[in-house]
Amino acid sequence: MMSQENAAARNTKVMNRFDLTSRLVAKLKNEEAVIGGIGNTNFDLWAAGHRPQNFYMLGSMGLTFPIALGVALAQPKRRVFALEGDGSLLMQLGCLSTIATLKPKNLTMIVMDNGIYQITGAQPTPAAAASDLIAVATGCGLSHSAWAADEEDFERLVDQSLIASEPTLIGVRIDDKPGTGTTRRDPVQIRERFMLGLGVRDAL
Repeated sequence: MMSQENAAARNTKVMNRFDLTSRLVAKLKNEEAVIGGIGNTNFDLWAAGHRPQNFYMLGSMGLTFPIALGVALAQPKRRVFALEGDGSLLMQLGCLSTIATLKPKNLTMIVMDNGIYQITGAQPTPAAAASDLIAVATGCGLSHSAWAADEEDFERLVDQSLIASEPTLIGVRIDDKPGTGTTRRDPVQIRERFMLGLGVRDAL
């Protein structure tokens, strides 16, 4: 896990993933879509409250932002949130340039950064001590990118993203607490429920 000293040096508080996810879900009033990344990121989304507009990633490391991009482009009037871990984002950094080029104004990306591959044994990510993911995103052209200093700042950045006219990326430093709950691992059920929630599949 990234040390408290490194987090403080970047003027950010180390927060809790489930708490932040719950704060986000509490703000969703207009059937916004939420794509949860693999592992603890979607475990906490699952536990924060079931919504038909939630999509829980299973086993597709690094694809949360690309899938959220597709949803945002397909449904430009719907706000779309993507929750991703730092290790997963490192596997698909190129998507940041694509998103910056396409500029979907309805897309908000949240990077949960604890500097480790948590569900595979807490190995440090290659970027844990050397790379700033928000600086990377800004360099890719996502100018509306920022670290959340604390929980109140996180909520402020989420509120701003709900009315933004360009894609937003929010970075949060998190602890290494395990996910809350466990996603029901039924890909067909997850897909069908999400399609119903987005209004692209009629109920049988």
